[in-house]
Amino acid sequence: MAVSTKITFGHRLEALGWGAYLNLFGAMPIETASRRSAGLMKAIGPLTSAHSTAIRNLRLAFPNETEAWRQDIRRAMWDGIGRAAGEFPHLHEINAFEEGGRIDVTGVERLDAVKTSGQGAVFISGHFANWELMAAAIAQRGVPCRMTYRPANNPIIDADIVRIRGHYGAELQAAKGKEGGMALLRALKAGQSVALMNDQKYNEGVAAPLFGHDCMTADGPTRLALRFKVPLIPLSIRRLPNARYHVTVHDPIPLDHDAPQDSEIPAAVGRINAFMEARIKEAPQDWFWVHRRWPKEAWERAGV
Repeated sequence: MAVSTKITFGHRLEALGWGAYLNLFGAMPIETASRRSAGLMKAIGPLTSAHSTAIRNLRLAFPNETEAWRQDIRRAMWDGIGRAAGEFPHLHEINAFEEGGRIDVTGVERLDAVKTSGQGAVFISGHFANWELMAAAIAQRGVPCRMTYRPANNPIIDADIVRIRGHYGAELQAAKGKEGGMALLRALKAGQSVALMNDQKYNEGVAAPLFGHDCMTADGPTRLALRFKVPLIPLSIRRLPNARYHVTVHDPIPLDHDAPQDSEIPAAVGRINAFMEARIKEAPQDWFWVHRRWPKEAWERAGV
């Protein structure tokens, strides 16, 4: 859970809007909620500063594509973000391993191997499509796993988010920060797994190339996997029509446990970014382009 903070009048006003959103889209069938929220986000997203961030990132990553292509990707990205938001109140309805369900999972045997090993693993992923459903696949396969998350600024909303995630099986959560880090260490020591997003900027991490430009990348997942000698397993997700998804549990990122950490950690983080880049190229519309992943200096060097 997030660290408790004093609940203000502003928090309560925000929570009223949040509750209205949950009730409104939760009352619709999931396909309807997905579609209508997508339409709303496609109208609102372009009015935000994040819209400009997305186009700069796309120009940096895909300099040889046309501006029209990048605009299409950006519109598709807002559509996907809206769909994920509309589907959020329905997460409890989705079972990753239900016959004929909304999620197809490739690489289930890798989850089963972790579950039976008794040693755990470090799962990593990025903000692809509806990233909540990758955590659902891990939890619903019965893999004991501590999943990190960034607490919401509003403690009322944060408690709701944790509750909703608990309904799809992600009951073991560790908030980011020192307290969350200690929870991850305890989990791995006990033979459980941990899951972290590894595609956003982390200024205290290491510089590694992504689309040919260095960006600060979290090295925590790599350090955990090396310290506890467990596999570093990446997941990805693709959006399919009609509120359906395909989750892939990939082969572990190669790690050399015998190499000096000063050389192995940057090398492994580079492999992680190479994995992220490959997945983004497969479906650029599914990635979260609105995050300031690269420093401004990279934008300047790329001329964007």
